[in-house]
Amino acid sequence: VSGASAFVGLITVVTILSTLHADRNVYPSAGVLFVHVLEREHFKGEFPPYPKPGDSSNDPITFNTNLMGYPDRPGWLRYIQRTSHSDGVLYGSPTAEHVGKATIIEIIAYNRRTFETARHNLVINIMSTEEYPLPYQAEFYIKNMNVEEMLASEVLGDFLGAVKNVWQPERLNAVNITSALDRGGRVPLPINNLKEGVYVMVGADVQFSSCLREVENSQNQLRCSQEMEPVISCDKKFRAQFDIDWCKINLVDITKMIMIHSNRPDPGTGVLPDIGGYNPPPESLKSRDFFADFLITLAVPSAVAMVLFSVLGYSMCCRREGVDKRNMQTPDIQLVHHSSIQKSTKELRSMSKNREISWPLSTLPVFSQSGEVVPPLHPDNYETTSMPLMQTQTKWVLLIVSSKNAFL
Repeated sequence: VSGASAFVGLITVVTILSTLHADRNVYPSAGVLFVHVLEREHFKGEFPPYPKPGDSSNDPITFNTNLMGYPDRPGWLRYIQRTSHSDGVLYGSPTAEHVGKATIIEIIAYNRRTFETARHNLVINIMSTEEYPLPYQAEFYIKNMNVEEMLASEVLGDFLGAVKNVWQPERLNAVNITSALDRGGRVPLPINNLKEGVYVMVGADVQFSSCLREVENSQNQLRCSQEMEPVISCDKKFRAQFDIDWCKINLVDITKMIMIHSNRPDPGTGVLPDIGGYNPPPESLKSRDFFADFLITLAVPSAVAMVLFSVLGYSMCCRREGVDKRNMQTPDIQLVHHSSIQKSTKELRSMSKNREISWPLSTLPVFSQSGEVVPPLHPDNYETTSMPLMQTQTKWVLLIVSSKNAFL
């Protein structure tokens, strides 16, 4: 029995590995919501086991998805993974333009613990059906949901069931799901369990019910313009699980839409055509003489600089008056007065150096507690011209100044 169980276990492991490495094919329909979950459990078999037994589910794994040969995904396909410990989701709604084109999506899983990668391919074969897209489509804005929560099959099934009870169609399907952030919404604050919000487009094969059209009456339109909730009779069928903003509901009748055909040119494949190799210019090109250009470039600034230098030199060297000329133009009385001031200043400075007067009290020797005489702060040869004048000194200076003035 143990041998048989081991054999069965070996077969199981081989089967899982072969499934992981093989390309997976999916066949969505145009006009119908496509959801593909990238489960972390499917990729863990390619990474080494976690050192602690039973903790392998804690490996942080992230995914990178892109169209084969291109850096990003197709325009209709979106991807979301909230954290590295949650599964990734590919979702979108292909259109009739993508029918018959095999879309190969490269999926690279990153193990953030071991920094190893695993690469898989998802082949999306878009099928065309006459039933889709359904002619009547209604877009709901659900305020209490995030896009990854709405993409869960159980939640999306409950919402479609509530819509079916209100609409009563024969065929009903989800057309597209878009996050409110992709419509210009703001990221909610992380308080009170606020959600980003999500737009859900639902298609049916019958006309819109009277409950869905209640938002179009004048009273509800007035309440919406005043940012008040409209009165919708069927809101109680959604309120238990889904908080719908009825002012943002959008009802679209495809049968009445006018198709506008644009004459835009074909964008092409995005690859430049092959025009051959590089053809360099021949060696027999005529040489150009740049000597005249060099002279013009150098001579003009040099000439301007020489003119400015000559003007500056003449102004500084040839237009100076000199001391003799200045004295000739100065009145004699002003020169005598100026000379007397200079002589008096010199005499006062010389007398201040040789005066024999007492030192200021702040510089006299003081006695310490030990009885020793402390030398004065300034030596005998200290420059006294910068010292403050005492009262006796002030009298001498005033006497000298008055005598000089009397003499003048």
